[in-house]
Amino acid sequence: MKKLDRLILRSFIGPLVLTFTIAVFVLLMQFVWKYIDDMVGKGLAFNVIAELLLYASATFVPMALPIAVLFASIMTMGNFGEKYELVAMKAGGISITRVMMPMAVVVLMLTGVAFYFANNVMPEAMLRYRMTLYDVTRKKPAVNIRTGEYYQDIEGYVIRIGAKAQDGNTLHDIIIYDHSRGIAETNVIVARSGVMQTTLDNRYLLFTLDTGYSYTEPTNGENYHKRPLTTVAFERQTIAFDISSFAYSKSGEDLFKGSYQMMNVHQLNESVEALTGNLQGRYDDIRRDLVEPLRLWRAYTSDTAIAHAPKPVSVNDLYSRVDDPLQRNRMKSRAQYVATTAGIDVRNYEDMIRGDIEYINRHEIEKQRKFTLSVACLLLFLIGAPFGSIVRKGGLGVPLVASVAFFVLYYVVGMIAEKAVRESAMGPEGMWISSLVMLPIGLFFTFQATSDSSFFDSAAWRRFFRRLVAKVGLKPAAQS
Repeated sequence: MKKLDRLILRSFIGPLVLTFTIAVFVLLMQFVWKYIDDMVGKGLAFNVIAELLLYASATFVPMALPIAVLFASIMTMGNFGEKYELVAMKAGGISITRVMMPMAVVVLMLTGVAFYFANNVMPEAMLRYRMTLYDVTRKKPAVNIRTGEYYQDIEGYVIRIGAKAQDGNTLHDIIIYDHSRGIAETNVIVARSGVMQTTLDNRYLLFTLDTGYSYTEPTNGENYHKRPLTTVAFERQTIAFDISSFAYSKSGEDLFKGSYQMMNVHQLNESVEALTGNLQGRYDDIRRDLVEPLRLWRAYTSDTAIAHAPKPVSVNDLYSRVDDPLQRNRMKSRAQYVATTAGIDVRNYEDMIRGDIEYINRHEIEKQRKFTLSVACLLLFLIGAPFGSIVRKGGLGVPLVASVAFFVLYYVVGMIAEKAVRESAMGPEGMWISSLVMLPIGLFFTFQATSDSSFFDSAAWRRFFRRLVAKVGLKPAAQS
């Protein structure tokens, strides 16, 4: 490897790694703010939170790589131009294409790595991420009974304590409202003091109460009139609350494994083939079921009491042949029933088919995304490197603004195309529209950079307009 290549790679890989890390961190912070309420106050172990953040970070890699490549390429070439290193390279007979070549090799390798990651690592990471997120969000908050508040997180019970000792387990002035039996009976337990502790397996919360009363009041049933209120005094009583739902437990893979986001390209192809076969079966069901209203009408019109022709006739024709008003009303009601039934069946099947097609389209979108996000690394490099050499601005300002602008354009066009594909307005190839939009921009910038065009030179534009003004004979007015 030549010294020039090492210089270019050192200048490129540093910003690439830094930008990739920042992009993943920003996307991860968006995830944290979205689910912060589901994680705080649940007593989750550090390893559980770290595992969730690790899996979430892995799902952001395919999105962060193109951003990193775009920013690093603009910044690298902009630094070369701003420090006149690019001018020195050109003076030495080294073209822009040759300068971009080491970075292009790295980006080409990243494109392959991005596809491998999206096709092999991403499905497994997404599976683990969804499993862990589901387990975290469904876990109840840790038991934290505060003084003077009504604690309602234990199903069927409301607990209020007046004071708590410094050890956190000794309680005073305890009131427990027991609604575990529903509306059939109201039970209130009042105790002067008690001790709160959990069992070794953390499945039960034990309250050992001292010196109190239990008030039971039935609201219906056989004891409603015989014993409207029962009072029981006790010296010591132990109550066990089931808190097994507060524990963190891992779900099985089968709960999420069938999702299209957890599949590679081969699995997506198999799933699409199976779903397409099911959709064809749905069409067969429609043809069979929609014939049934027609069969009922034909059976009705073949009734000897009202039919005057061996073949099915229209409602109006049949209506005109019947003189009995009662028979006419029956005929009208039967026709309305048949039409309504057929209309309901059509609408139901329309909704089912629309849902089936959208689900198939989501599989196609996921498959195409694995390719488009990988190719995006190459396309955005094709834009970033020439653009940086043209503007000749390094640092963080211009590269950051330009990279955000280009990526937002790519992302917005991609989202519009994805929605069109999902709604069947376009085929799966519509996922490549954003790439087709960015390709001419990259080729244009590459042509401008390699041909030393003055298209982006402000001084050249000023000279052009001065010549244009002089040519058309427009001169500034003479000052008196």
